[in-house]
Amino acid sequence: MHPVDQKPPLPQLLAGGLQHVAAMYAGVVAPPLIIGAAVGLSPGQLSLLISASLFTAGLATLLQTLGVWRFGARLPLVNGVTFATVAPVLAIVEQHGERGSLGVVYGATLVGGLLVVLAAPFFSRLTRFFPPLVTGTVITLIGVSLLPVAVGWIADQQSSAQGSGLLLAAITLVAVLAFNRFLSGFAGRIALLLGLVVGTLVAWPLGEVDSSALTEAPAFGIATPFHFGTPVLDVAATVSMAIVMLVVMAESTADMLALGEIVERPTSERTLADGLRADGFATAVATVFGGFACTAFAQNVGLVALTRMVSRYVVAASGAMLVLLGMFPVTGGIIALVPQPVLGGAGLVLFGSVAVAGVRTLAKASFERPANITIVAAALGIGLIPIAAPEFYAHFPSAVRTVLDSGISAGCVAAVVLNLVFGDRAAMRRKVPTPTG
Repeated sequence: MHPVDQKPPLPQLLAGGLQHVAAMYAGVVAPPLIIGAAVGLSPGQLSLLISASLFTAGLATLLQTLGVWRFGARLPLVNGVTFATVAPVLAIVEQHGERGSLGVVYGATLVGGLLVVLAAPFFSRLTRFFPPLVTGTVITLIGVSLLPVAVGWIADQQSSAQGSGLLLAAITLVAVLAFNRFLSGFAGRIALLLGLVVGTLVAWPLGEVDSSALTEAPAFGIATPFHFGTPVLDVAATVSMAIVMLVVMAESTADMLALGEIVERPTSERTLADGLRADGFATAVATVFGGFACTAFAQNVGLVALTRMVSRYVVAASGAMLVLLGMFPVTGGIIALVPQPVLGGAGLVLFGSVAVAGVRTLAKASFERPANITIVAAALGIGLIPIAAPEFYAHFPSAVRTVLDSGISAGCVAAVVLNLVFGDRAAMRRKVPTPTG
């Protein structure tokens, strides 16, 4: 039996699963925190939104690791809410306003998830169009486009009467860096969470912590179906989300290919298709419970490489833990205690690390070809336009703006098109590796 399919003893399952939850917990709660704040949810509703994301991430992880028919890669792959959809979701909220915008978001996400299910077998054969040159550019744009959100959390609080936002953000940032530098092992891998705890404890005596989230959130329960809004179909929003789901598919594909090499089971086209189907189905189901688009978590792929615990059942245990965490909204209320400046200080590292992951992916591309340099430069420039000048496309039609106002969407389209026109044709003809033996 391949080590991926072996079941370790129960203590190892629990310890390994808890480690994966610790590695991805901050990443899975950050997107609902951003989106919930953008639509003006109350602390109680925000904690419920976080719980919904945890619950659906757990379901997605169980489907991805255990598999049902042709759904699931059956690899030690942790799934959770992707950062890629945050920027287009914020663009949708800005255009439709806080009231009722979540319905439009869920409608676009539902269609996007179903499209991924249908496109999975075809996309698994089109990976040559998403070489490191393209995926690295897109992942870099994801991190860069989210950094202004972290700065905004700090700036908004800094302009208030207390003016303590910069201090709290600085303390949190230093704490995260110090924990990451001086702690080792399991403690070092949860440096971000420890930094959030330190920042929140400092903010408490300053009166910057809103504890109403704990009092309003129920101790047990999950969001009822369509609690945050019934899906509403909007053509422009759906087109924007469909483009971003291509990015999500590219991210998951890259993670599955990397994970296949790590666990010494090369990822076949069939495995890719099954894994992408699971992503799409989990994304569609997530909209029912108040979750968002799901994708593979790269940090957990790195954790598998670090610990060499390659059993998919260890990751399945983490999925079961996420489901349990999602069934207790009070745990989401604890996370909602974190003040925005504290989250902003940690967000500088969190979002910056996403950009660094993109740079590392770009390092796999060959920059000996001058054309590759210009492709990345042009795609990054196009993707940075809405970040540097948010009103740049103000006079464009709304349908076009929904796509162009997201630096990720615009940069992805530019990177794919430019690579098709000017890229290395030989690299695009390379096939996805197939299993040996």
